[in-house]
Amino acid sequence: MNWEVATGRESSAMLRFYAIPPSLYCAKLRILLRHKKLAWEEIAPPGGYGSPEFRRIVPAGNLPALLDEGLLLSDSEAIAEYLNETNPEPPMLPESPGARAQVRARSRYHDTRLEPAVRALFPFIGRKARGALDRSIHVATLNDRLDGLARLFEMAPKEEMLTLGDCGFPITFAWLDLLLPELELNVEIPEGVAGYREAVIGHEAVQAELDHYLPVLRNWFDGACAEV
Repeated sequence: MNWEVATGRESSAMLRFYAIPPSLYCAKLRILLRHKKLAWEEIAPPGGYGSPEFRRIVPAGNLPALLDEGLLLSDSEAIAEYLNETNPEPPMLPESPGARAQVRARSRYHDTRLEPAVRALFPFIGRKARGALDRSIHVATLNDRLDGLARLFEMAPKEEMLTLGDCGFPITFAWLDLLLPELELNVEIPEGVAGYREAVIGHEAVQAELDHYLPVLRNWFDGACAEV
């Protein structure tokens, strides 16, 4: 899949990255690419995601993995920092060291706290697997993570800019929109989180990615629910 976007790069230097359609972290990267108005090409992992063939290229076997003129990066945080440094406009980190640190903390909260709690529900997407789902445990964990996120927002200064710390949340919220009703999980979305979500969706790059990603996710999700 090719995405041609206005860019200062020469076509021969187009960014390339390994991706699969429903990947949350690949969608997270595309928000950054869209915001930076970069051009990119997506490549399917040789042999499929997690295959020995792909691991010979990307030892960690994770997605996305970025290829840029001989450089290979496979950690989403490293990729984001690299692209923000090599393509500084528009900036995606605030000017002050403290504010930059808070943005990085928000990004890590997504990757290490909220997203893993959402991913823990993936084994139960197929309807035949739901007999083993302990809803009380997952509801308690998600409420805890979302409450912590709301308090993190309260501590951070309000920013108009789209930052590196914002790119993952819109995609994870889209997953929650599907998972919570499908798995019958009574999770409370704090007011501060709902307000943040509304604000971040207002960014053009976020909305463009959601317009692309949501139909892909819905199609994949419906198929996964029906699997036996």
